[in-house]
Amino acid sequence: MHKKVQEFKEYREKMNDKILDSDNKVIKRIFNLDTNAFKEGHLPVKTKELLGLVASAVLRCDDCVQYHLEAAMKNGVTKEEMMETMSIANLIGGTIMIPHLRRAVEYWEALEESNL
Repeated sequence: MHKKVQEFKEYREKMNDKILDSDNKVIKRIFNLDTNAFKEGHLPVKTKELLGLVASAVLRCDDCVQYHLEAAMKNGVTKEEMMETMSIANLIGGTIMIPHLRRAVEYWEALEESNL
């Protein structure tokens, strides 16, 4: 697995465990809501992940972008679909999005190297 991908996954898992171990009801409910929102429903999971990706990009949350890139790839999103999605994010978010686009493409390439 690509080092960048492995480090992100390990950090996310470690910190999520610490957060959930705090046994805070509100935080647990938010995590649960997030998990359930991205399950299959009227929209396919693939579409939901692309929506999550564009929203995360516009909000300039690189951790969120990385999470949704990985989930999107696992759900069959192609590089072309990812780039089209990010083009919408750049249109909505403006040129301030360009550095985030760079990091997104870099992480996508790391995911490709990891054969996810």
